[in-house]
Amino acid sequence: MASNAKLKLFFLFFSLLSLSSSSDQLLSTDTQPTVYEVLSEYGLPSGLLPDSVTSYTLSEDGKFEVKLKKSCYIQFDYLIYYEKKITGKLSVGSISNLKGIQVKRFLFWFDVDEIKVDLPPSNSIYFTVGFINKELDVSQFLTVRSCKDKAFLALSGGGSSCGGDSGRLSLKKIFQLQLPTPVDDIPMLITE
Repeated sequence: MASNAKLKLFFLFFSLLSLSSSSDQLLSTDTQPTVYEVLSEYGLPSGLLPDSVTSYTLSEDGKFEVKLKKSCYIQFDYLIYYEKKITGKLSVGSISNLKGIQVKRFLFWFDVDEIKVDLPPSNSIYFTVGFINKELDVSQFLTVRSCKDKAFLALSGGGSSCGGDSGRLSLKKIFQLQLPTPVDDIPMLITE
């Protein structure tokens, strides 16, 4: 009978222990912050990434990997291309060793290697593309934007949010696009 009482006491203690741990889990608010909250915690604008982030990992040394639903484009002052996977190293006020983001300048695409902001914050953000540093107004990166599937569709957004557009260019926008000047005289190559 004494062993039966000890057995009941053991099950009661075990039940209370498991109930206590499950209630701690219910009361715990240790949810992972969003990638946009992480960017803000590091002093960077949350609009550096599109709204299509599906997951991310961040190690203690700052190395990160962000996965998007699919690769896409956003029109800021420049057209930006986001690969499906973006990696780099996050530190306060900067992202270095960046892979997976490109910017279009003229007819060429260039890898964005680094992004920095001033500390304390100012109105500027700095992008390093190869050996070129470009200063832009940070205000265009404060809002998280929607991506478009194709660069042509991103042009139809007019540089605003790039979202909610059907993807068709209006006639007005078509005529505003700068087309190459027609060439009247093309020298001909005469061969014998």
